Amino acid sequence: MLDWIEVVIRSFSIIIGLFVITKILGKKQLSKLSFFEYIVGITIGDIAGTLSMDLGLNVMHGLISIFIWSMFPVAISFLSLHNKKFRDFVEGNSTVFIKNGKIMEDNLKKEKYTLDELLEQLRKKDVFKFADVEFATLETNGDLSVLLKKEKQPLSVEDVIDNPPAIKEPQTVVMDGQIFDEPLTTIGLNRRWLKEELDKKGVAIENVFLAQVDSYGQLTIDVYDDKIEIPKPQEKQLLLASLKKCEADFELFALQTENRTAKDMYARNAQKLQDMLIKLTAYLEH
Repeated sequence: MLDWIEVVIRSFSIIIGLFVITKILGKKQLSKLSFFEYIVGITIGDIAGTLSMDLGLNVMHGLISIFIWSMFPVAISFLSLHNKKFRDFVEGNSTVFIKNGKIMEDNLKKEKYTLDELLEQLRKKDVFKFADVEFATLETNGDLSVLLKKEKQPLSVEDVIDNPPAIKEPQTVVMDGQIFDEPLTTIGLNRRWLKEELDKKGVAIENVFLAQVDSYGQLTIDVYDDKIEIPKPQEKQLLLASLKKCEADFELFALQTENRTAKDMYARNAQKLQDMLIKLTAYLEH
């Protein structure tokens, strides 16, 4: 057999084997490697490359070596999953660097972490004053987790509105001009609704590159021709304007009517609408 043909066969065989091994090891290997997994990956790659090019090596011996190296992370992951002490021994524990706004100097020395490195990691989290930090810990993968003090945390919807409505993920209803019926059914809509909404925007279905419907039932589309300007959804803004008009009408009726019962009714409804607008305005303005 010609040498180059053998190199091709070896390379393809090893690539297929490495693909199978990668699938066995799982997605965690692709996203976050521990120090040990990093060393194993380098070693397996070195063995595979040498085995592909060095025709004097026995292919079976090389594959056995790759298999043994690959099984080590699998075995360690299995044992770590079922045994906390073993997991702590292999992966270690997180280390607290800041607590109640105070830097833990001994823990920094233990992890061989300098103040410059700590401040750099805080800046990457958009934190420029260590005193603003309630709790910061160095995770086992080297990331720094930071919890700001309550008064320094950004305002959230829950701080303004009690029991805010849940927001579901947008559903893709059109892709490459093809309509997907299942997402439409999931959100309680159909093709007729979709066609009516596209007609309002003056867009034909075959010209739609991507279309999504959010949790509020608003349709957002992207067309093939980027020069075409698609009007943004206005349903929420129109609803907000209608609610404000109703509130103003009730207040006007309450002022103009002379009937005491009717005046009280209009005033109560105006107050209800005002309370509703306080809760909904943040959602309907955008």
